[in-house]
Amino acid sequence: MTLSSQTAPLLLGVDVGTGSARAGLFDLEGRMLAADKRDITLWREGADIAEQSSAEIWASVCAAVKGALAKAGADPARVAGIGFDATCSLVVLGEGGAPLPIGASEDPARDIIVWMDHRAIGQAERINAIRHPVLAYVGGVISPEMETPKLLWLRENRPETYAAAWQFFDLADFLSWRATGDLARSTCTVTCKWTYLAHEGRWDADYFHRIGLGDLAEAGFARIGTRIVPPGTPLGAGLTAAAAAELGLAPGTPVAAGLIDAHAGGIGTVGAVGAPEENVGYVFGTSSCTMTTTREPVFVPGVWGPYFQAMVPGMWLNEGGQSAAGAAIDQLLAFHPAAAEARAAAEAAGEPLPVWLAARAASAAAGLSEVAALADGLHVVPEFLGNRAPFADPHARAVIAGLGMERGLESLTALYVAGICGIAYGLRQILEAQDAAGAPTARIMMSGGAGQLPVVRQLLADATGRPVHGSRAEEPVLLGSAILGAVAGGLFPDTAAAMDALSASDAVHHPDAAFKALHDRRFAAFEALQSVARTLRA
Repeated sequence: MTLSSQTAPLLLGVDVGTGSARAGLFDLEGRMLAADKRDITLWREGADIAEQSSAEIWASVCAAVKGALAKAGADPARVAGIGFDATCSLVVLGEGGAPLPIGASEDPARDIIVWMDHRAIGQAERINAIRHPVLAYVGGVISPEMETPKLLWLRENRPETYAAAWQFFDLADFLSWRATGDLARSTCTVTCKWTYLAHEGRWDADYFHRIGLGDLAEAGFARIGTRIVPPGTPLGAGLTAAAAAELGLAPGTPVAAGLIDAHAGGIGTVGAVGAPEENVGYVFGTSSCTMTTTREPVFVPGVWGPYFQAMVPGMWLNEGGQSAAGAAIDQLLAFHPAAAEARAAAEAAGEPLPVWLAARAASAAAGLSEVAALADGLHVVPEFLGNRAPFADPHARAVIAGLGMERGLESLTALYVAGICGIAYGLRQILEAQDAAGAPTARIMMSGGAGQLPVVRQLLADATGRPVHGSRAEEPVLLGSAILGAVAGGLFPDTAAAMDALSASDAVHHPDAAFKALHDRRFAAFEALQSVARTLRA
């Protein structure tokens, strides 16, 4: 197949992140022909509340799909399969799919509790105190980012909305339902975020009764999913006529059961080099996620899972990461006296501030590994939104040590480098916890916008002691969803075959042994600061 072919099948991947909806068209060699992006609104209230609109997100998805088709100049009839991925956010719909208000605004358009919303910390702590056996499959501690604490918050704080809800969806499942009318849920979403036991093919009714959501069990789980299918499973009869018209596609186009966005990045990368179980998929975006595949279940304290076929069908998954990664760097830089000057310079250069600072750091050092020395004496634990893994501590907060009276751009650049190193040491903690538990990995497969810079990849490699591979695909998250579309469309026999055919690695950054001692010392300081912060908080 060649790019000039006007009849060859195309694959469509749709990704809904925290700030935008994106669509990408791919050929059957995994090359992206065109992509389009539309921003989506995020309502924030204080540190804990984050809400979105399902109607706005669907409209943005439709616009992005039409935009990608127009840029490619492609006949919509060539699209042979569609895959959706999205953040693990909770969508609350009334009868007929009507939006319901989930917060103090009383605005029904705001019907999504976003993944990063921490309003349910109290409910999560009460659930954890029960110590139900189900929690063994979320690393022993459930997070307020997961859906059962959020559902319990709704029942206790918005009883009218909870009672009126017809369906509670994870956002990816909402998109596939909106496209096909099929209420099936993906094993990825409900296993990772809703406590579905995919390895046993069941919900645990006792868990729901004991945490205060017994009504969901008594109703046969009809509001959260009665048919659970692996990612890539074709849904319904494909696109409904109404959805096809909105998307600008052909009715009946196959639609796959989808994925959480980070897991789509895993599908798009972990099969590129060696066997999937040798690799950790690392998505470095607004938040960060690690995805480690194993043949047998591995229990890692503080790391979510093991989840059966939550990403690669037939295999287990452990999921770690941090609630704030790219967002933590943005927060960190905002504190510095030179932030406004640097932001203006970055805007003049047409670059985001972190990209501009990365270039400054690279130009100030003899090589990419030498960049770490710019942060000499400056240490950052960037846990502004808690520690997702391996401590499962939503109350953890950031620590910055070593700041002086400097107010210039050099000091800001050093702070940026220290922040990236802090992100890298958090990743190292997760990888070492997994190694100790019996889930070792040989290499890091990178995706996510914040992790595309060579400086960032080299610092991650040096700090963790593992090679960091980039993806040949310009947008590996979109590719991951497109891979599922290929499976749903029958173009490949299974997900593993599609991953092998469509994903590949390009550049690799190897750890520089000459800087191992430096990062070992900085990592020791990172862990010491974490420990002191926990002690002070206690």
